[in-house]
Amino acid sequence: MSRIFRLAFAVIACAGLLSACGQSSQSAASGEMDMGDPNSKVTLVEYASVTCIHCARFDHDVFPAIKAKYIDTKKIHYVFKEFLTAPAEVAASGFVLARCAAKDGGKERYFQVIEALFRAQDEMFQTQDYRGPYLRVAKSVGMSEAQFNTCLNDEAALNGVQTRMQAGIDQDKINGTPTFIINGKQVASGEVTEQTLATAIDTALKAAH
Repeated sequence: MSRIFRLAFAVIACAGLLSACGQSSQSAASGEMDMGDPNSKVTLVEYASVTCIHCARFDHDVFPAIKAKYIDTKKIHYVFKEFLTAPAEVAASGFVLARCAAKDGGKERYFQVIEALFRAQDEMFQTQDYRGPYLRVAKSVGMSEAQFNTCLNDEAALNGVQTRMQAGIDQDKINGTPTFIINGKQVASGEVTEQTLATAIDTALKAAH
């Protein structure tokens, strides 16, 4: 394990945040990562981890249709909430990396990194090489290796994991990923189909008008 990931691991372990996939904790820096219309009467919140295979599946198989139908059309406000799943130190580093990318590229760049990390899951889990794919993703959004190293050695950003995780637990009683909340009410967790989520969104939209 590289020094970068050892540091992430140490910070999280000291905060008591280690978890298995499905028993999670949240990550990194400040600011809400969202899409769609923030003034919409319907808000969909997704708690997810870049090391959770169910989250990656949702991102690939379900989210594009939900995004096209509800988010891009400004029908709803979508908020992505960061949680950690095992390997927790790898998930934490992934969220910190996405936040670093967002400093220059905004929220669009943040989501670009998140999606790339989801796509890299199979490679990372099969090879146990985490640094290589992460560095490749960083370079794909214009970061140098030096910037990558500086980003993932940002102890303050890694310490942000505890605050953001605790907020999710306290406010929404989250204990697994992915978890979906619409207007403050949990509507689904774990594997979710497009139909299930669309039905919940449609119900909320109808109730809001």
